[in-house]
Amino acid sequence: MHTTPYIILLFIGYLIFTIDKKKEDLPVPPILTLIGISLFFIPYFSSIEITENLIYHIFLPGLLFTSAYRFPPSALKENGGIIGFFATIGLVLTVILLGSIIFIISTPFVSMSFAGAILIAAMLTPTDPVSVASILKQSSGDEMMADVVEGESLINDGTSIVIFSVVSGIFLNKEPFSFSFFLGEFLLVSLGGIFIGILFGWLFSKAIHFTHHKEYQVMLSIVVAYGIFNLAEFLDLSGVLATVFAGIMLSFEFGRTIKEDHFRESLDNFWGIVEISILSLLFLLIGIVSADHLSFNYWWLAVLIFIASIIVRFIIIAGTTQVFPKWRKKIGWRKSFLLSWSGLKGTMSVFLILSLSTQGGDRTDLLLSLTFAAVLLSLIIQSIGIYPLSKRLLK
Repeated sequence: MHTTPYIILLFIGYLIFTIDKKKEDLPVPPILTLIGISLFFIPYFSSIEITENLIYHIFLPGLLFTSAYRFPPSALKENGGIIGFFATIGLVLTVILLGSIIFIISTPFVSMSFAGAILIAAMLTPTDPVSVASILKQSSGDEMMADVVEGESLINDGTSIVIFSVVSGIFLNKEPFSFSFFLGEFLLVSLGGIFIGILFGWLFSKAIHFTHHKEYQVMLSIVVAYGIFNLAEFLDLSGVLATVFAGIMLSFEFGRTIKEDHFRESLDNFWGIVEISILSLLFLLIGIVSADHLSFNYWWLAVLIFIASIIVRFIIIAGTTQVFPKWRKKIGWRKSFLLSWSGLKGTMSVFLILSLSTQGGDRTDLLLSLTFAAVLLSLIIQSIGIYPLSKRLLK
């Protein structure tokens, strides 16, 4: 594998992040994605190999660990119920409702099974706020909204993989659906990943005291972030949830047993660089890999699917928050719509698309194109719209 193209992409990311520094109301990801699409038409870049393993095993653990250990424990205590509901039951309801709508609107025009429609919905449900959370805080000052968006995205990545695995098995292998099997598999994979994450996150918080050299402590954090992910995957558990809860456990321990200020500073410095480097490469690569799937005849259907994804998410959020009095006081219809709009698609959706592409071959071409197009619309339109919407709805 030649490294030069990736170095060039990283330099492009550096330029865009530097230019965007003074214009924080416009997120970087859609800009990088559009540049990536344009790079696809340059043969030098179109030959770059982008696999689901690259995204899942190299990019994702670092991003998840960084977001998780930075996530404030107080936010989890305050909004844990809402975050947990949206990322689990809310996500399942979204997949079912959105999949049903996709099946209904597509049936008269294209040949698509109900399982295929549900599969598209499953690929579109994981959220990836990236810089949306910081924009919400800057534009509205409402930290609760940003915490819910960020917390939900951390957990629903793991939920979405389990749902995708079950649905893709039904679609590709024509397996019968068993609710009891799905529930058992979901609980085993999810709870097992959470347990491993909490255990090793706690062990890590104790192990850092064996040395006061900040460089060695940061080295250990790399081992934890990627080691826990791969250990959980080896045990057929959720590597995503393992890494997330290891980071959350570390965040919790920061205020209790970890008193070395230099460790937090070193961790922030290192993982902050890792984060923006991964994001630069990731969204440029998303643009490059999606470009080949965007030339098809059903863009109008992709637009309808994108619109439906926002409407369904709003229905689920607005509907469920009204059921519980405590949530109803926190989240009205304005905040419900902003939460719906903030759930843009990104890293996990692309990983699921690439996984389906590897498994399904030609029979999944339409599904891949529709989903890639919907993800692209989400990245661009929702990212650009979040600042003016938050200003208008939360003024």
